[in-house]
Amino acid sequence: MTPRERILAVLQGRTPDRPPLMAITMMLAADQVGVPYGRYVSDYRVLVEAQIATAARFALDYVSCISDPAREAHDLGAAVKFFDNQPPAIDESNALLADKSRLASLRVPDLSAGPGPEAGGRMLDRLRAAALFKRRAGSEYLVEGWVEGPCAEGADLRGLNALMYDFFDDPAFVRGLFGFAVEMELAFARAQAEAGCDIIGVGDAAASLVGPRIYNEFVWPYQKRLVDGIHAIGSRVRLHICGDTRQILEPIGRLACDIVDLDFMVPLADARRRMGPNQVLLGNLDPVRVLKDGTPDGVRAALAACHKAAGPRYILGAGCEIPRGTPPENFLAMAQYAASVRG
Repeated sequence: MTPRERILAVLQGRTPDRPPLMAITMMLAADQVGVPYGRYVSDYRVLVEAQIATAARFALDYVSCISDPAREAHDLGAAVKFFDNQPPAIDESNALLADKSRLASLRVPDLSAGPGPEAGGRMLDRLRAAALFKRRAGSEYLVEGWVEGPCAEGADLRGLNALMYDFFDDPAFVRGLFGFAVEMELAFARAQAEAGCDIIGVGDAAASLVGPRIYNEFVWPYQKRLVDGIHAIGSRVRLHICGDTRQILEPIGRLACDIVDLDFMVPLADARRRMGPNQVLLGNLDPVRVLKDGTPDGVRAALAACHKAAGPRYILGAGCEIPRGTPPENFLAMAQYAASVRG
């Protein structure tokens, strides 16, 4: 099987030749080709080169457009700080929607230039990455696009702390904000799918910070709208929520995502029990204690335990990004475990 075929087999309920590996790499990928991270997030050609090199070295089964959560917010006019060798950061002290009335004037950025060479914003740079991935690696690897989930994008535009108060103080504003976010992310997802992405990752880390009542009332309906919309354009969905999601596993399971990532503090056995036998799960090695600071034997043992808890509808990965500075032998141990397991 090709790496791409291996992932598709799991998604389609078939048995692959070995478990697929979809570990998130960003800063580590830039380091593989010796470029500062500031170039990785600003030049799609560097990102594509780094992702393909990382997939080849560590036997990953996919390549991804993921880089940072600030692309959409930047193109809307948010204040974003850029660094030479660190991820961009949204300036929450100068939030775009510090004045909530500005929401009414926001418009979805123009993506009509497509993935060609024309100048454009950071969202267009991601489209160009998707198109280049498709040309260079699409027959071998699954190509993943990326968008922000409604809660994450809402926090990027409004400020995380302000958003948490808004759930109680101005529910109508939150619904309007999340509705706009979903509209924009669906347009972005469609453009990435048309450029060549096979699956769309949805990052919604802020959703792990709310309790079940807020999640079910405010977040889940808009996540569901986003997931259903991505499916309607003929693509697949990988949901990635960093943090402790144990209190909201059942509703996450009802989103009908093709893949659900789980962070290291969420036991895979609990997720399997609460999401049912058919949900494809991914994760959930501790990225620091097991991968960065552990040993190859420890990585292989932890993966075996994860695989046993999750069952056959499982994709190997960590709870979040593989940290920069992870020893290569530890990262390679993930592929070694995969190769030791035959379908």
